[in-house]
Amino acid sequence: MMETALVNARVLTAQGWREDLAAIVAGAHIRALVAPGKVPAGAQVHDLDGRMLLPGFIDCQVNGGGGVLFNDRPTVDGIRAIGAAHRRFGTTGFLPTLISDSPDQIRAAIAAVDAAITEGVPGVLGIHLEGPFLSTERRGVHAARFLHAPDPEELRLVASLRRGKTLLTVAPERVAPEAIRELAGLGMIIAAGHSNADYATVRTALDAGARGFTHLFNAMSPLTSRAPGMVGAALEDPDSWCGVIADGHHVHPASLRVALKAKPRGKILLVTDAMPPVGADDPAFTLDGETITAREGICRTANGTLAGSALSMIDAFRNSVAMLGLPIEEAARMASTYPADFLGLGTTHGRIAPGFRADFTVVDADLRLTETWIGGVAQAN
Repeated sequence: MMETALVNARVLTAQGWREDLAAIVAGAHIRALVAPGKVPAGAQVHDLDGRMLLPGFIDCQVNGGGGVLFNDRPTVDGIRAIGAAHRRFGTTGFLPTLISDSPDQIRAAIAAVDAAITEGVPGVLGIHLEGPFLSTERRGVHAARFLHAPDPEELRLVASLRRGKTLLTVAPERVAPEAIRELAGLGMIIAAGHSNADYATVRTALDAGARGFTHLFNAMSPLTSRAPGMVGAALEDPDSWCGVIADGHHVHPASLRVALKAKPRGKILLVTDAMPPVGADDPAFTLDGETITAREGICRTANGTLAGSALSMIDAFRNSVAMLGLPIEEAARMASTYPADFLGLGTTHGRIAPGFRADFTVVDADLRLTETWIGGVAQAN
C-alpha cells in the first residue's frame, strides 16, 4: 500500500504541539508518527511548509450547505452536495441534520444517510434528527405542525439507522424518561434542546441517558435566580456535552466564556447549525414555505427569527480564538476531538495518533484553511 508522509508541519497531538514529527498515512488511517529522518523509503512526501496540521473538524449539526437543505433533498446526492460544500471549510466529518418533519421525510433521510455511508460519501458519520419531539414554546423555525410527543412506532423509526451514529434532539417534557433510557440503550445519542423544561425535568432526562445539549443557550429555558432551567442544568452537569454556535450572533461571547468556565474541559464543542447559504452564492433559501436570507453571517426569517446560521467550521474555529480568547489548540479540539468524543468516536476520530482516521484540517499562521484531508485523501477545495 502506498504511504504518504506529511512533513514539515506543526502537528497538534494529544500531548500538544510537535514540530518534530511526520504523519505517515496508509490508506484511510494514520500508520505512525515518526521523526522526519524516519520517513519510510518510497513514501510520497507532502511538505506542509510549517503550517498547522489539525485533526479534521467534525460538525454534529449541518442542516445544509452548497445551496441544499437536507429537508428538501434527503438523498445521497443531497448529502454529497452538502458535504462537498462544508469540506471547503475544514469539515471532515458531519451529521446531516433533519429539521422537524413528517415521518416520511424522517424515513427518507435515514435511508439516505445509510446509503451514503454504504457508498462511501466522504465525511458522513451518521444523522442528526433535530426533532420532531420538541417544544412548541421554544420551537424557533421548526414548524409547529410537526411537533409532538412520540408514539412507539416513531421511536422505532428514529432508531432505525443501520450504519453510523444517530443523534436525536428532544425536549425532555415531550419524551418520557423511559423512552430516553430505551433509545440510549440502543446506542442512540440523546441531546436536549428546543425545550421549555424546568431544571428537574432536564435532570431526570440526564439521569435517564441524555448526554448532550443542542446549541446551548438557544431555544431553551434560561438560567435565572430561582429557576435554573435547561441552561442551568447543562452548565451544572459535569458529564454532558454542549454544542455551541460561535458566530457572535446566536450567543454573546461573554455567555460562551461563562459556559467554558462552568463545564469541565472537553465538554463544549463547536457546531455550525449551518443552512444552505454556506458554500453557496445565493444567500436565500426556503424552509417550510418561508424565505430565509443570510445577511452579515446571520440567517433570519422576514420577521427576524434566527433560522440556523451561515457559519462554517473554519469560522467557528477562528471565532473561538478571536472572540473567546482560546488558544489555537483548544479551539481546534472543540472543533474535532470533543465532537468525536460526544459521538462515541473518540478511539477512531478527532485525534492525530497512530490508528486514527487520516482526517486532517490544515491551516496557516493566519488560521486560513489551506487543505482538507478525509480518509487519507486530499480533498479538492
